[in-house]
Amino acid sequence: MSDTNRLGTPTEPWFITNVTEVPWSAAPGWGRFTKLEPEGTRFADFGINIHVIEPGERSTVYHGEVAQEDFLVLSGSCTLVIEGEERMLRAWDFVHCPAWTRHAFVNVGEEACAILMVGARNHDVEPDCEYPVEPKARALGAGVETYTTDSETAYANTPESVDEPYRGGTLPGA
Repeated sequence: MSDTNRLGTPTEPWFITNVTEVPWSAAPGWGRFTKLEPEGTRFADFGINIHVIEPGERSTVYHGEVAQEDFLVLSGSCTLVIEGEERMLRAWDFVHCPAWTRHAFVNVGEEACAILMVGARNHDVEPDCEYPVEPKARALGAGVETYTTDSETAYANTPESVDEPYRGGTLPGA
């Protein structure tokens, strides 16, 4: 029997994926991540990924974006530099960053830290990201020397990411 009271149909195909079976990207010193979007496409409304940072690694350069971002620490711990403050995060800590909240994650601990990252998309604003000078982020290796709104400039000294398979034991229970 079909449902005749449906308000609409999906605008794209739904799917199920297992993060241990999809490609991951890794860059020395910058962790590894997997995007949970179909290869070669982007979700229209938000991006979602899991980023794993090993001890001594960072996930991004300190930055603020035009749209909301949210983060859930799945395992391990890390230091969050947010609006010029350092905060220690541990498993199951949730961080909400309204638009333009400046932030970066650095693992200063002794075990890997896995973070679920979700960010809204706003295609109508340019520039859509800024990379301010922040001494605390710079001291942790996650800051720029000069303010910029250009991501290529901000990440100019970052090694290229390479695709790799999931590393067993990266995520709890997987």
